[in-house]
Amino acid sequence: MSSNMTMPLAFVVTPSQPFPLGLTPARSAEQQATHTVNLAVYAPGLDAVDVHYLDGAGAWRKEPLPEYTDGVHHGLVAGMPEGTRYAFAARSTGDGVVPGPGEAELLLDPYARAVDVVELPDPTGDDRELVMGVRVHEHFDWGGVAKPSVPWRDTILYEAHVRGQTMRHPDIPEDLRGTYAGMAHPAMIEHFNRLGITSIELLPVHFHLDETHLQNLGLTNYWGYNTAAFFAPHPAYATAAAREAGAQGVQDEFKGMIKLLHAAGIEVILDVVYNHTAEEGPDGPTFSFRGLGERFYYRTDPEGRYIDTTGCGNTLDFGNPRVVQFALDSLRYWIEEFQVDGFRFDLAVTLCRDAQHQFTPLHPFLVAAAADPVISRAKLISEPWDVGMGGWQTGRFPQGWADWNDHYRDTVRDFWLSDHGAIDAGELGGSTARLADVLSGSHGLFAASGRTAIASINFVTAHDGFTLADLTSYHRKHNEANGEQNRDGATHNRSYNHGFEGRTEVESIIAARTQTAKNVMATLMVSLGVPMITAGDEFGRTQQGNNNAYCQDNELTWLNWNLDTAGREMLDHTRWLIRIRRDFLERQPASYPAREESNYFHWFGADGRPMDPDRWQSPHHRVLQFLLGSREGYLDGLVVVNGGAEAEDLVFPEAFDHDFAFELRYSTAPRGEQRIGTVFASGQADVAEPWSVSIYRARYGGPGPQEAAGGPAQARPLRFKTPYGKTP
Repeated sequence: MSSNMTMPLAFVVTPSQPFPLGLTPARSAEQQATHTVNLAVYAPGLDAVDVHYLDGAGAWRKEPLPEYTDGVHHGLVAGMPEGTRYAFAARSTGDGVVPGPGEAELLLDPYARAVDVVELPDPTGDDRELVMGVRVHEHFDWGGVAKPSVPWRDTILYEAHVRGQTMRHPDIPEDLRGTYAGMAHPAMIEHFNRLGITSIELLPVHFHLDETHLQNLGLTNYWGYNTAAFFAPHPAYATAAAREAGAQGVQDEFKGMIKLLHAAGIEVILDVVYNHTAEEGPDGPTFSFRGLGERFYYRTDPEGRYIDTTGCGNTLDFGNPRVVQFALDSLRYWIEEFQVDGFRFDLAVTLCRDAQHQFTPLHPFLVAAAADPVISRAKLISEPWDVGMGGWQTGRFPQGWADWNDHYRDTVRDFWLSDHGAIDAGELGGSTARLADVLSGSHGLFAASGRTAIASINFVTAHDGFTLADLTSYHRKHNEANGEQNRDGATHNRSYNHGFEGRTEVESIIAARTQTAKNVMATLMVSLGVPMITAGDEFGRTQQGNNNAYCQDNELTWLNWNLDTAGREMLDHTRWLIRIRRDFLERQPASYPAREESNYFHWFGADGRPMDPDRWQSPHHRVLQFLLGSREGYLDGLVVVNGGAEAEDLVFPEAFDHDFAFELRYSTAPRGEQRIGTVFASGQADVAEPWSVSIYRARYGGPGPQEAAGGPAQARPLRFKTPYGKTP
């Protein structure tokens, strides 16, 4: 520094900060005493910004945000205690502060921690609704309850809707049904624990709005994939008592739900929608992002036209670092403040498109999430597609992510449903090769990204599409109630109605449908990867053939807990299958199946001989046996699949240097339960019943010294007499 340079006597200190974004309490004791807050909003589309808020007496006030830093308007505002409702607007030169004609449009804070809908008088005589942010505190007594931290390999996902899960549950008090509190009621927790699931994946619980076209039809967005506030829980899912207590009551009830579920060992994963907002297309409503800076928040072409890769009218621009920051801040907030365990990202490909609108697994959002010490420890699940060009990216997300595996979904549906219909019609079904691929973790799909079967979220149904019961009962969709003349929803469902469309009293058809549902569930539970069950599939929930029930907030979508005989039977079988899966995994090393060398499947035909290329590809060979286990753990199970209409002679495999015994533990065959516990030796003959899955515990044929003394069976390396069948 030059010796003749004069140092200033004092520094000019900016009274407010451009970070963190949103509303945060001021730091000094004097400021806290006057309920002073720091407000910061990224609004590069506005030259100047005011904050409008309702004071303790219910009067409107307006203050400017005088500072501007890199697109962020910020300032300190006094007189905003907890419970204050506020919104932003372009700077107004008028004297009035009550929103109305002549006042600038009020805009929701994108970082609002809570929201409230305020009714405003309108000169036309009709009240209008305004969504405003609400100041809340973040104190909550977690009581020392820790996150369950379930390993991926032990995870069993259960996709559920907060409202629909409990609206019809007879053991939950009426005032708790359809709420956050209802989701964590003892009756609900008992169901989850008895079922055996580890992690609940909740459909969107961020504050959302109904699309204009649904409002015109008198319908609502039941699923909630139309987010308006990405830091705020949806108030309508809270109990009436919590809503009456205000925004703080809603937030506390949500945290209470997570606390109780965690205490029961159950994780909470949120389905999140960062790909678009509720502002719809360019002619849609303006309530936040569009007014704050349309061309900065949304992806547009050089002429300013929206680029829509979501099918929802707009696409958030993850090419803008501020949008990436917004999503990361939101994720981190839900993890730290609500103790959320993970996220499922709706249309995740949209979040990873570069400046040329192409998907890249090296997108800054993905890199930042992987480097973040908080977010990277959460479970991150992609819906690996969107509706833009190059939108299908299953298997291409980076390490640290798991993908919804639609290849698994389609393959299992084809084998057990589409092929079933074709064979019943006298045609040929497909081969066993594709089924074997998904059973063993879709290795070819995930290997290029450096991931293993653990990255595959295996599912056959989800909120979007037929339920499992409807897959077995409907050939075509029945979406007339949605108000779009049955044009909405997928047309090609890979379903099979077993000879009759819809509900029937014919016992033989009901039995056939139930057996197919069991086959699908059994396949899901013996596959490598992470299984996901859609709520109600465990007991045969139906939506009467509606495969796009996003706008049906009624008994069509609410779970019916009054189970018939088939429903109780399906529930028992689902519990049984989950127990078998968990028992199997307990006998395997911790690395199973994340490391390829820690797991194996050995494949055999109906005759007990290893599979060969001809049999893999032949549609005439629909019986498949496979041994599964690990070289460090146990050869633990044998699964026999018969995907054909005829019973097949079966010979248990004997391609080892040691005889094995196979004890039947489960079967979907009509008389399978009567045979549970039957033991078969290597090389012994049996029958594989048509359209069935049977699961055996594999054990050595003769007891070793430790087994004779009552100890556990010992794992031994397997040496085959002949080369074993490879996965195709």
